[in-house]
Amino acid sequence: MSSLQPDYSIVEVLPFDGGGRVYSYAIPEALRGKITAGQLVRVPLGRSTRLGVVWGAAAREGQVASETLKSILQLCHDTPVITEDLRKLTEWLASYYAAPLNSALETALPAAVRQGVRVVVQKKLKLARKLEADELAKLRKRAPKQAALYDFLSRQIVAVDRSTTLKGLSIGAASCDTMIENGIVAEIGEQIERAVYEDELGESEFIAATAPVLNKEQSAALDSITCELNNGAFRAHLLHGVTGSGKTEVYIGAIREVLSAGGSAIFLVPEVALTPQTVGRLRQRLADMGTRVVVWHSHLSAGERFDAWMAMARGEARLVVGARSAIFAPVPNLRCIVVDEEHEPSYKQGESPLYHGRDVAVYRASLTGAVAVLGSATPSLESLANVRAGKYGISRLLSRVDDRAMPTLRILDMKREVLHTRGQSVLSRPLVDALRLRLERREQSILFLNRRGFSRMMICPECGFVPGCPHCSIALTYHRTDETLRCHACGHSEPAPRSCPGCGSPKVRGRGTGTQKLEDVLRMVIPEARVMRLDADTMGRKNLFRHVLSDFRKGKIDILMGTQMLAKGLDFPNVTLVGIVDADLSLHIPDFRASERTFQLLVQVAGRAGRGDRAGEVLVQTFTPHAAPIQYAKKSDFDGFLEDEMQQRLAHGYPPARHLIRHVFKGRNEEKVAFFAEGWVKFLEEKAPGLVEVRGPAPCPLEKLQDHYRWNAWYFTDRVVRAVNRIRELREEFVFDAGVIDSMDVDAIDLM
Repeated sequence: MSSLQPDYSIVEVLPFDGGGRVYSYAIPEALRGKITAGQLVRVPLGRSTRLGVVWGAAAREGQVASETLKSILQLCHDTPVITEDLRKLTEWLASYYAAPLNSALETALPAAVRQGVRVVVQKKLKLARKLEADELAKLRKRAPKQAALYDFLSRQIVAVDRSTTLKGLSIGAASCDTMIENGIVAEIGEQIERAVYEDELGESEFIAATAPVLNKEQSAALDSITCELNNGAFRAHLLHGVTGSGKTEVYIGAIREVLSAGGSAIFLVPEVALTPQTVGRLRQRLADMGTRVVVWHSHLSAGERFDAWMAMARGEARLVVGARSAIFAPVPNLRCIVVDEEHEPSYKQGESPLYHGRDVAVYRASLTGAVAVLGSATPSLESLANVRAGKYGISRLLSRVDDRAMPTLRILDMKREVLHTRGQSVLSRPLVDALRLRLERREQSILFLNRRGFSRMMICPECGFVPGCPHCSIALTYHRTDETLRCHACGHSEPAPRSCPGCGSPKVRGRGTGTQKLEDVLRMVIPEARVMRLDADTMGRKNLFRHVLSDFRKGKIDILMGTQMLAKGLDFPNVTLVGIVDADLSLHIPDFRASERTFQLLVQVAGRAGRGDRAGEVLVQTFTPHAAPIQYAKKSDFDGFLEDEMQQRLAHGYPPARHLIRHVFKGRNEEKVAFFAEGWVKFLEEKAPGLVEVRGPAPCPLEKLQDHYRWNAWYFTDRVVRAVNRIRELREEFVFDAGVIDSMDVDAIDLM
């Protein structure tokens, strides 16, 4: 790929839906000198036309006469829709994550841009000339509607919207067009500036008008990052700060440096809807710089997405905040990328190309010579391994702002609690007592349970029947609010049975605890408390999450309970108690990262307590109190956990010791999937011995999903691109049955 010069007559274009290939096209005479790399164009392809992106100068320039090639049909926008570094990033994305090039491009470009959404022009009307008295009299007699429009426009100082005016006066378009043709009315086309920068994010949050004075640790971290920014070279920097240590203020300080020097920045968050405080703080702190903060989120309309994208491409918006897809923002002169909560699994894309937003951020920073700042209280082992290898710099914030104390953490052994209560107990006595105490003190509490629904499953005590999903190998979860059984993997729903479908027993009941059941128990044991549940079942309404957080901040809610949403981005000074109802949920899943995720979850959730002037307390209910991640979390011993976990990973060759590529095979016929998965692995080992270490194939832990049986094989390697390219070559040789689909997940996060 190369830059274009004015005298080029042939260019390469990557069409959407073009099979991932670039094609050479001639530049027609009318567009000579106007075509540049990154622009959106319309080109002929086969018997139809396609939109595509100019990829660069054609390699065949000078070898093939432009007259023998098809020509570009249309230049859609003068401004390139994708920057040069994004084109390079797209090529790397396809190569590293084993995806077709056009699929990578479609990931980088929003649908509104790919579909050729045009700039919307608003038609306005104003009076072109005044009529003489006799002319106006004739008009009133001959065309009263036109006269009414004339009277209205004569009273206006500025041009008015055409459609609104005609609708309000009940005047047809033909009458208006006649007046335009006669030169009485002038029609003006103005580009609509849609309010893509205006949203409610951050509006309900109280943000101090002045920035706080940074403490020594924050100042040292900012100085280190600023030094790297001033060097003008790529650097990845890990900001490892305990919860409540003020990492966001360090981010803002770095962004101010970038913006004041004329650069642009991208701020990635795990999920935009969960970070109103961050958005509000950025807007407040940067208001004096006149900086537009674009929040790239899923609720933007197609037109708003297009406007936002073009505003970024033109350099009108130099700070973008968003989830993982915001890493593809076409901002010019990119100097800094912040990845907040870099350990979060939500940065991993769930469909091809299965990229990781954090890793893509680091690679894009390397393309532009920018600084990638990765922040977390519980960094991933992958990032820490890069620090140890000298690839990343690091700054540590070991204390909370204003020297606030870290919350005390108590472990509650639920095995003993069950013995005392002679049965299963949802809430332990110490946790209930602590909740009541906070209520008396007019303090607030957060309860965390990472399981939706009322009961984990329904079971018949007579015959042991458990209703399962007909499409997945998973038990259905009982939701009592609407008396349904739901599959949280595929979304299947059916009415909850009143009697056992197996034996007809009326004793069928729920087993296990979900957030709905926890809510009922809370209302029963502490009826005077104002309780609100936050999970995916209650968050269907737009903006409800922000409204609930606003009410919680105002003290209208005493106990906020819910799922993993509560572990991210929440800062409430009046919260002095956090209860983790079942700390074992993430510990026993079949995944080598189970201990790491449990430790991260405990530390992150616990960090919501004691962020104000009052001391915080964390109560952790568990049936495995001596598990390593729980004990390390209790002592806030991150370094100890890191050493222990890293040794185990290295001993077994798991990431970050090596890269893991997960190859998944799926189909509706179980025997066929197993046959071709085993056949492929044998073929790979014969054709490329030593290329990768292969483990499997074997059925996936969640063997059946959405009516597809699934097997997987794991490949371990130190050289991803080399392994991926060779596997893709061999994949072209190996003939799969049409009923078996396979896909590769490089640096896999979800192993289920």
